[in-house]
Amino acid sequence: MISKVFSAATYGIDAYLVEVETNNEKQLSSVTIVGLPDSAVKESKERVMAAIKNSGYQYPKGKITINLAPADIKKEGSAFDLPIAIGILAASGDVNPDLLNESVILGELALDGSLRTVRGALPIAVEVRNKNMKRLLVPADSAKEASIVYDVDIFPITSLTDAVELLNGVRQFEKLVTSHEEVFSTNHAYFVDFSDVKGQENVKRALEVSAAGGHNILMIGSPGSGKSMLAKRIPTILPPLEFDEALETTKIHSVAGILPKDKALVTERPFRSPHHTVSDAALIGGGSIPRPGEVSFSHNGVLFLDELPEFKKNVLEVMRQPLEDGKVTISRSKLSLNFPANFMLVAAMNPCQCGFYTDPTKQCTCTSQMIQKYMSKVSGPLLDRIDIHIEVLPVKYKELASEAGGEPSTEVRKRVEAARKRQYERFREFPNIYKNADMHSAEVRKFCRLDAAGAELLKTAMTKLGLSARAYDRILKVSRTIADLDGSINILPQHISEAIQYRSLDRQLWNH
Repeated sequence: MISKVFSAATYGIDAYLVEVETNNEKQLSSVTIVGLPDSAVKESKERVMAAIKNSGYQYPKGKITINLAPADIKKEGSAFDLPIAIGILAASGDVNPDLLNESVILGELALDGSLRTVRGALPIAVEVRNKNMKRLLVPADSAKEASIVYDVDIFPITSLTDAVELLNGVRQFEKLVTSHEEVFSTNHAYFVDFSDVKGQENVKRALEVSAAGGHNILMIGSPGSGKSMLAKRIPTILPPLEFDEALETTKIHSVAGILPKDKALVTERPFRSPHHTVSDAALIGGGSIPRPGEVSFSHNGVLFLDELPEFKKNVLEVMRQPLEDGKVTISRSKLSLNFPANFMLVAAMNPCQCGFYTDPTKQCTCTSQMIQKYMSKVSGPLLDRIDIHIEVLPVKYKELASEAGGEPSTEVRKRVEAARKRQYERFREFPNIYKNADMHSAEVRKFCRLDAAGAELLKTAMTKLGLSARAYDRILKVSRTIADLDGSINILPQHISEAIQYRSLDRQLWNH
């Protein structure tokens, strides 16, 4: 007898349906799984056999052939355990086939028939809805994220017995539904705030500009000047995630298996801070079966690289593509996957090896050659992709001792949101452009026009500082953001002047 059960698997951050076909013939007992299964899928026959027997069902005798279609895509993971078990029981007549054509089933089986969590429940739920399937049977620990998708009945189940009884109509199961409004009501529950930071007004201004336009930023300063403290507070001034952004961000965390089981959606912008010993595969993504890396986990959020020159040079160089394109392309001999990576890069570094080259109170012990060697660890092409460079000086005692608090994040965020709203209206008709940092050359020419005084100011700066053509575009983008923060339709000379300050710092340091 033949049965057909629908399951699903992820491909990148999206999903596709898999047909689990089971054929049972009266021959010598054996189990064969075909359809490009990996070792985890091949091992499922042992788990499935034990789970069926320990759940009180009769495991059929004979030759069992299981086909996972489409057969030209490699299947990996343990989420096919439950659909394979249901397929075997359906072929034996223990499961009513009436509901199988409208159901998608996934789950990893323990030997006692209980279910363990699976990766990618959210993108699978989206695909189930897109294919007009009615219901998704998913392990209870993975159901929360799937329940954010409407128009699909999400049934959290805990065992093989639950699945059989649901499909046979033996007892009623509650559908799980999660309200979008309820999920977003806890947004911006931050435990840090910009008001915690004493002094550093010029740096906080640069971070505000960076957040308003989604610009990459590099902070250069001696140890203890507050670079890390400032960086960790950047998410508190970023605008809240829109639902579509939250959905795409959650998909990435879901397929990687790092989404907490009690969380339906990522509602706060991610903040990732990998150690400088991270490998290029861990940062960008990769592996024999490609997985997303830190740049994708930071999608729609912040990637903070502390001690930037300490990262391996090849690791930093592979970041150039995602910084430019907003995505990571991982190619293998048999497949090529794209992972979103539209993040805001925040980097911090010392000005020299000892850390005190620009410190006004402590003596630097580095020679000019040592300083040059230290600075050269960060390549020019990577620096050109960082829009804002700002010097972070140690906070003076008077500012540290002051009891007056700084401006709270909520006030800064209001200005950032207002600037982002202007950008959203400006780019409404431009696909994949939502903020000033996303602009390409054509959009820069259209929306960053200068008057005569501004053009002359920029020309002088380019000539004296020896800035690259890419830096020219970066200055115009940052100028546009500063104008948006001021509520100005036109880019004025003072906006260009401030933007130039954010590009000249690295040249002053690197030329020593």
